[in-house]
Amino acid sequence: MVTLFPLLRPGFAVLAALVFFAGCQSTPSERARADSALFDSYPAEVRQNLLSGRVEPGYDKEMVRIALGNPDRTRTRTTEQAEETVWIYTRSRPGLSLGLGGARGGGRTTVGTGVGVSTGGTTTEQARVIFRNGIVHSVEETL
Repeated sequence: MVTLFPLLRPGFAVLAALVFFAGCQSTPSERARADSALFDSYPAEVRQNLLSGRVEPGYDKEMVRIALGNPDRTRTRTTEQAEETVWIYTRSRPGLSLGLGGARGGGRTTVGTGVGVSTGGTTTEQARVIFRNGIVHSVEETL
């Protein structure tokens, strides 16, 4: 079978989608380099934690941005102790669909395949970072 569009084969489409989605996330190292003056001002232990993607109570919002990036969602809540800002981080798995179709007419039979990848797949909560007065009060990790 000869195809006019060899790059549209299902294997290539899945590979291209994985490369695209993997490229959407920056790493702690990239975020640290983007604001190197601020990052370099932190103590060595804090820098190591941030590069490892770890956040601890006492860190500020910029430290959390370097370690984890921008949150996927934010919430504000009021407790008996204080008003808290919650940064919520999620993990998304792309949705994948495969299709096969056919048509017959004019003495010919045509068969086609298709692959679709979307960001509308499964989303799970990965972590919550709770701030009080702009400082990390606690970190809740969900598995």
